[in-house]
Amino acid sequence: MGVLTFKQGIHPECNKEMSKDKPLTKALRPEVVTIPLLQHIGASCKPLVKKGERVLLGQKIGDTDSFVSAPVHASVSGVVKEIKSIKNPMGREVDAIVIEADQEDVLAESIGPQGELSTLTPDQIRKMIREAGIVGMGGAMFPTHVKLAVPEGKKPEYFILNGAECEPYLTVDHRIMIERPEDVVFGLKVLMKAIGVEQGFIGIEFNKPEAIKEMEAAVAGEAGIEVKTLETKYPQGGEKMLIKAILNREVPAGGLPLDVGVVVNNVTTAVAIADAIKTGMPLVERSVTISGNGISEPVNLICRIGTSIEELLEQAGGFVDQPGKIVLGGPMTGFAQPDLDLPVVKGTSGILVMKSDEIEDFDPQPCIKCARCVDGCPQFLMPVNLANYTEFAMYNELEKYQVLNCIECGSCSYICPAKRPLMQFIKIGKSEIIARKRTA
Repeated sequence: MGVLTFKQGIHPECNKEMSKDKPLTKALRPEVVTIPLLQHIGASCKPLVKKGERVLLGQKIGDTDSFVSAPVHASVSGVVKEIKSIKNPMGREVDAIVIEADQEDVLAESIGPQGELSTLTPDQIRKMIREAGIVGMGGAMFPTHVKLAVPEGKKPEYFILNGAECEPYLTVDHRIMIERPEDVVFGLKVLMKAIGVEQGFIGIEFNKPEAIKEMEAAVAGEAGIEVKTLETKYPQGGEKMLIKAILNREVPAGGLPLDVGVVVNNVTTAVAIADAIKTGMPLVERSVTISGNGISEPVNLICRIGTSIEELLEQAGGFVDQPGKIVLGGPMTGFAQPDLDLPVVKGTSGILVMKSDEIEDFDPQPCIKCARCVDGCPQFLMPVNLANYTEFAMYNELEKYQVLNCIECGSCSYICPAKRPLMQFIKIGKSEIIARKRTA
């Protein structure tokens, strides 16, 4: 069989050579961590601790009664220094708990193996995942237990693990599959049991032959689990793109993967779930790619949640020169940062440092009607029209042309020869439509 893929999409340079062969390495333990109470899609947590209180590694320090949310935990043992407002990587003001670490890493009493998978019920699994604070670690940060709560009337048939890692520069999923393939498979088996399906797939892009080899060896003899090789194309890792490529099913406009019997999650999320079941450790650390031509030593670091971005950059050798831009995430969907006073959060998959000569200042030019954005859009939308409707506040037309189906992959902006900020306009339009629906 050949490689699988979806229609349309684009082919940006992968730029993974700088870090793809760098093993996952433990970052230095930070002296201070800043842990935001909102690291997920949904309701913000409320603090469960106070200034001056001693906390232990893995202790829950923030939670809420809201279903669409995920608790946060102390990533070090130490003393709560303060609770303050900070800006998260998306520029939103959120409350955060600042912990001054001790040198002991004393574990919370709740940490310990959660039992054999064979004895756990789906409901117990979902509760464990929720209590561990696990969210989508590919960047979306959607609470995983919510994805696993199948509504009445829906019948899932398949679970797909996303190992595509189609975003340029990022290589942590690649390293996870090479270094921890058995835990990827264990996490997938946990997820499959949680929703009651017998068939699971792991989709990996063709440009990761080492990962494909390791994962194929790991699934050998596992009933109902297969590795699927995907074309190297962006955004191959999108949920709807994966489902189309692997199962040839199309999620309907306005629908969810469950509407076609599928649930999708990320390979790094699966490993976090494996850790939570096997050791009882909640999500207190994650792997981060630090790469780009502007950093001295590209690396893949395993770091504590709440570690400052500046500390990690220092552990990667610092800047080659004055950086032109620093992006949290990848170049297609990440967020450029005005300063380094930010913590790593659950969705921080990468830190990209670009040199000044890689950054181009330009004025957007008039659309030349080339339709490249239309040809590249994986959702078969008309990005140029959606951007124009946003610019001129034509909100009825925005809805008519299905702006809410945009997955914000950035393909349109990347491919536009006139350098028009198409995705940026579309995101503004989506936000306006969503706000109007909430107040209607």
